[in-house]
Amino acid sequence: MKIKFYALMTLALLLTIAGSAKKVHTLGDSTMAPYDEKATVTRGWGMYFGQFLTNGWTSINYAKGGRDSRGGYNELWQTAKKNVEAGDYVIITFGHNDEKNSGMDGYALKAYYESIGDATAAAAVDLRGTVPSTTYKEWLGKIVDEVKALGATPIICSPVCRSYFNGSTIRRNGRHDLGDSYKVLTENGPKDGPKLAESDHTMDYAYHSQKVAEEKGISFIDLTNATKTLYESYGSQQKCEAALFDGQGSTHFNTTGALLVARECARLMKAQGILADDIVLPTDLTVSPATGDFGEAYKGQTLQKEFTINGFGLSPEEGTVTIEATDGIQLSFDKADWQQSLSVSYTASTLIKTFYAQMALTQNGEVTGTITLHQGEKSIEIPVKATAVVLEGGAEVKAYWRLEKDDSYELTGPANVIGESFQGMYVQRYSNPNANTVWPDWTGYDASRKMQRNLLTGDTWPADEIDDNPDRYIQWGIKPSAGMDLKIDLISLFAAGCGGNGMCCHVYYSTDNFETRTTIFEYKKMPANNPQYVEAKPVITVKDGQELLVRVYPWYNGAAKGKTICLSDLTIHGVAVDSTTGVIQRPMGNYQQPTVFFTVDGRQQPTLRRGINIARMSDGSIKKFIF
Repeated sequence: MKIKFYALMTLALLLTIAGSAKKVHTLGDSTMAPYDEKATVTRGWGMYFGQFLTNGWTSINYAKGGRDSRGGYNELWQTAKKNVEAGDYVIITFGHNDEKNSGMDGYALKAYYESIGDATAAAAVDLRGTVPSTTYKEWLGKIVDEVKALGATPIICSPVCRSYFNGSTIRRNGRHDLGDSYKVLTENGPKDGPKLAESDHTMDYAYHSQKVAEEKGISFIDLTNATKTLYESYGSQQKCEAALFDGQGSTHFNTTGALLVARECARLMKAQGILADDIVLPTDLTVSPATGDFGEAYKGQTLQKEFTINGFGLSPEEGTVTIEATDGIQLSFDKADWQQSLSVSYTASTLIKTFYAQMALTQNGEVTGTITLHQGEKSIEIPVKATAVVLEGGAEVKAYWRLEKDDSYELTGPANVIGESFQGMYVQRYSNPNANTVWPDWTGYDASRKMQRNLLTGDTWPADEIDDNPDRYIQWGIKPSAGMDLKIDLISLFAAGCGGNGMCCHVYYSTDNFETRTTIFEYKKMPANNPQYVEAKPVITVKDGQELLVRVYPWYNGAAKGKTICLSDLTIHGVAVDSTTGVIQRPMGNYQQPTVFFTVDGRQQPTLRRGINIARMSDGSIKKFIF
């Protein structure tokens, strides 16, 4: 009886684990990563994979731009594994950034330069990059092994192609095989490797990702060949990139490209019997997302959200889809011409089209509405909502870095500043970007206004960067005083490229030390000496014990020396409130009397002073007052 009881308990446990297996985690680089629709037209295919899963399954996307397989293990997987449970699935795809250093390992290259005493060359090495047949396989294998150890199912996807065409076909390097041109690290330093035959896969990242899957006995999805076929179906690089890419090169997708790649991954998984009963490939009209939560913003702001219409196998083969919105919602295809209704035609039974909706928050609280799509007899209703919030009470907090002559800052209110710091960067000097600097008219600034000019360590921007480098950024931050929370309502700064038109940058913020992040600015190929105003009005609560960090990640479009990223006028603004009550107590009342006053940093003071005061009351309790 006891044996039978334990057998039943084991079965029940297994059924419980199986029943709770509702998450697919995705690990990858910029081609898979999530992007903020307000900041860029770039999209990663991991953003759309979840729409091909049945209800009850959730897709969680941990991918970040600029990560190679080593960064995938050391950063992305370390975050993801906190949430991975037995029965989950983990999709792993790396390769684009593993090709840094032309197929050499970044850490090995740095170690070589250090061994010969060349500190300058060592400091300039991009630490990303692995060798296809060795370190690339090792890092992928480490992720696979640890996924298995958690009772989850790993799946390796080979990297999507780059749109590198030779006539009507994708070139070898576009398929992540560097056999035509690569380097090897010898005892005498980097050397060009010999050209390899097409049949020689020594320098082929996609091939070695498949080998890892075979050696580990796990499923493999060949997205390299799948995207090769997809790209080539357009007939040329120009047509392919116009249809699928973001207009910024041959690597990153627009919404259509990301959606089609996500669908292709789902199709290949289903064909192999992976989650076959839980993957749905619609052959009718659908819209993503199916519900529209615009989120929170401050009263008076206008929120926008992106929706994508997906139609496969539509009947009739040619027709029109109309989109209508209830009062208070405006629609647009281009974010310029806003109307309450739109229409779009389709042919060949297929439609992929992105549209945008916006809601103006004119009153406090939640605002709701409906967007309806019509195609023939079919209608789809999308419920939408947005919430207007108001900051009331509390003490104003403002941290401001002028960045005119040093990294000093001004702080108003009860908070603690995290000073400016650099990773892989340094301040070249403080000066006006150029005598021809053009500031936005509304600033009233002229070309004499100085900015902080920053260079990467080593001064030379690499030739092949298409996204930010995780080891190169400039950071600032703020955190609440003890016992208080910060409600942040503004992050702003100016950024400019100087010395050329190729400077690119991302600006992010995070409240969890960049395990996750929110994009507030992306600009590629900034016009030289034209400071761009970066402004975000987020609804963020930084809890007692948390930090709000703001980072600028620069890179340059092409090899260059001495080009600088110029920054100025960084502002972080909000209000501070009591972390327990959510308000600052203003009247002290007559029923208790304070016995001792302190400043927020704990220094005793003789009486109340302007700003925030900490008081020990006659009954021994501690209270905060604003005066």
